Amino acid sequence: MKTYACITFLIALGITNCLVAQSEEESIKITIQKYIEGTSYNNPELIKEAFYEEAPLFLSHKDKEIWIVPIKEYASWYEKKEKGKFNGRKGNVLSIDQQNDIALAKAEILAEGKDTRYVDVFILKKIGGNWKIISKAATKTH
Repeated sequence: MKTYACITFLIALGITNCLVAQSEEESIKITIQKYIEGTSYNNPELIKEAFYEEAPLFLSHKDKEIWIVPIKEYASWYEKKEKGKFNGRKGNVLSIDQQNDIALAKAEILAEGKDTRYVDVFILKKIGGNWKIISKAATKTH
C-alpha cells in the first residue's frame, strides 16, 4: 500500500510540475505576444507593458555595427501611427526556454509586402510576479 501511495504522490507531483511549467511558458508567451501585437497594431503602451522600463534593444542598422535603443524610444516610433491599425508586421513565437525566474525566447517577425524577416531574441525575467522582457536583440535575415 505504501508503494502505491508513493507512486501516486510522485505522479501527482510530476503532473503539478508539468502544469506549472506550462503555465509559466504561457505567461512568457503572453508577454511576447504583447510586444508582437503592440508593434503590429501601433500600440506603444502595449509594447512598453511587455518590457522592463529600462530594457535595451540591440537592433540591426545598415550603418552601425550595433544599434542600442532604449525601450521608451523604440515604443515612441509607433506613437505617430494610427493606433489599432494593422501595419503589416506579423509575429510568431518560435521557442521558449525557461528556468526558475529567467527565460530566453525567440520570435520571427515578418513585414508584409516588404519581403523582410527579423529574428528577435528576448531575455525575460519574472519581476513582481510578472514576466518582463529585460533585453531584446534582433537581426534582419532578408
